[in-house]
Amino acid sequence: MGKSRGSITFFTTYRPTVPLDIFSCPVTSPSLAQQDDDLLLTDGISYNQNGRPIPAAALSELLTFLGKKNPRLAAECVSTPDDVISSRVVGLVFISERDNGLETLHVALRFPGCGKVGVKVLSLDDVYGAETFGGVRMEDSSCIAGRFDDVGHSLVYVSTKGPAKTRRTPWTVVYKTNLADGKTEHLTPLDQYDLSPAVSPSGKMVAVANFRWNKWTGEIEHLKTDIVVMNLDRRAQGGLRRKILIRDGGWPTWGTDNVIFFHRGIDTMLPSGMVETNWGVFRQDIATKETVRVTPVEFDAVTPAAISETTVAVATIRQKSEKTGDHRVLAEYRQIEIFNVSAPYQREQITIKSYVARIRPQTDVSEVGYDRIHGYADTAPDTPEEDHYNPFILEGSNRCGYRRCRKDTLLAGEIDNLHEMRGTNSIFSTAWSQNQDKDTLYVCIGPSFSAAKPLEIYAISNVSGSHSGRRVERLTDRHFNNAFPSSNTEGTKFVFRSMRDGGDKLHKSLYIMEDAEVGEFSEGTVSRLTNGPWTDTHCSWSPRGDWIVFSSSRDKAAGAPERDILLDPGLFAVYLVKANDPAVVVWVVQSSDSIAGHVNHPMFSPDMRSIVVAADLAAVSTEPISMPQFLHSVRPYGDIFSVDLRDPDDMSKNEDIKEFHRITHSRYEYATPEWTRFATDDPNGAQWNNMLAGRTNLAFGAACPR
Repeated sequence: MGKSRGSITFFTTYRPTVPLDIFSCPVTSPSLAQQDDDLLLTDGISYNQNGRPIPAAALSELLTFLGKKNPRLAAECVSTPDDVISSRVVGLVFISERDNGLETLHVALRFPGCGKVGVKVLSLDDVYGAETFGGVRMEDSSCIAGRFDDVGHSLVYVSTKGPAKTRRTPWTVVYKTNLADGKTEHLTPLDQYDLSPAVSPSGKMVAVANFRWNKWTGEIEHLKTDIVVMNLDRRAQGGLRRKILIRDGGWPTWGTDNVIFFHRGIDTMLPSGMVETNWGVFRQDIATKETVRVTPVEFDAVTPAAISETTVAVATIRQKSEKTGDHRVLAEYRQIEIFNVSAPYQREQITIKSYVARIRPQTDVSEVGYDRIHGYADTAPDTPEEDHYNPFILEGSNRCGYRRCRKDTLLAGEIDNLHEMRGTNSIFSTAWSQNQDKDTLYVCIGPSFSAAKPLEIYAISNVSGSHSGRRVERLTDRHFNNAFPSSNTEGTKFVFRSMRDGGDKLHKSLYIMEDAEVGEFSEGTVSRLTNGPWTDTHCSWSPRGDWIVFSSSRDKAAGAPERDILLDPGLFAVYLVKANDPAVVVWVVQSSDSIAGHVNHPMFSPDMRSIVVAADLAAVSTEPISMPQFLHSVRPYGDIFSVDLRDPDDMSKNEDIKEFHRITHSRYEYATPEWTRFATDDPNGAQWNNMLAGRTNLAFGAACPR
């Protein structure tokens, strides 16, 4: 085993701080139901989402294979193919984060009438092996296909287990795994990229959202995808015969083999120059090619799940919100609604009605599922004042599933509260002094995503000591927007980015605080390091003290937009500047050969052999509109990557590095990585280990001021 190079920590946005889980409620009016109107479909462990039912015949094939390959695990499941036939066990395939935080496929064996303890969850790695379901990857959008002619059942899903050939390209490929023998093949052709597969009712065809022009062009919310259909089995059906069925659409779902529902974003240019997207659900008759809008234009509707050829469940956002907390009105939360093409004015808000009725649906009928975010223990667990996502239909079409937060669970732990801010300001951009003897933590305090407002840098001294011994001091003055402090090796200075001298365009440059103890006060001074009509930000001083790594938009194309959905589109690349000679700048890495993209938050490894970044080098791994939407989230993609330097002793040799290592695979946005020289299990890394999310069972949220 090689020598440890330390640990990388980072935070994530779009990932709720309380767990998502999968529930179901009746499709019909709750007053007609007879059992739990908000039924948990998993064991309630970890984050769970994007579920789909496993038909009985398919589940029987899975259990038969498990009994042959892993008899011990099969015995632990206390379920056999005979139990499936007699309806004593039902199956759900879903995504869970329970295995080392990876977002991977699992199967829930549910025993009706047994409650929470009547659920057994299996990893597909345990069933079919690590060759197919192993390694670092993200999986998503699973569904069951097949069982026609001599074709058995297959699991169809998205995986990022194989790298793309080019940078800033999705890794999302659709695979199918035969449930009877575990044989796996890809359905996505080489150099194409698919999302959101859906299987037709006959099990013979698969529809996907295919990236237009076989590439991702940097969209933040509204992906440019087309609906492509293909055969399931290339041998039994004479080839896949992929073809584009619908231009400009995503998240397909089959009403019949001749009817597809899908969502579509329609962009409108506002007088301000911003683009606003209205989302609707549409229906296409494949035979006649007639396409009609199913949901009204007055509000957004996304992620459809077909119930029949005329009826569909959707997630609606009836009123756009600029808030994400508990102060939204009911119309600003996502709810699951049922729409009927033949009766457009008759619709059911089933998640709200389910809450109001508080009655119990039948256990033996089909269900609609959804993902929901878990909330706080002192709040009613079934309140409609929470977001419900991504509906799906369980067999029989009488119940709808969805995901939401589990409000009966609040992740909690023993946390050392270093400093608490009251009011509307945020605390973010934390950074330790590189001189550990100083025991100092730098933080930024102020409003996030408000470039024109003051943002100040503070130092918290004696962090590892008692509360009474800590000292909090402001280091910046003059009421500029300052952020991302990083100290030199001795801890006597720190570099930071500031909007001072930025002019009307609010350009940002790097500065050095010459005295890290007093800051700009007393005799303290500030020296300008970089200068130009662009944004230099996310700076980090090297462990050796001679270089500073940072991200910059200085090479952004002249015609690039200034804003995208109210955000700076960025187009950042990573650079090095010599700490004592700002004229020496090295351009290290960008997203692709044609565009800078988003390569942000760089930081040296302790041995200076690598740089870790948060970047869009792997594009996007899910449809962003299907994600929980939170204010001030920068964009719904971005993973953690490392870039190995060619020569850490001669930085001029590190120009335009194209190779990288993907560290994380996620649907969430990962950002602000930090690289410590201590491994997570090293007792010497006290500062880091005290703040590990895994030690407290609480993930820290954060905001990024850019």
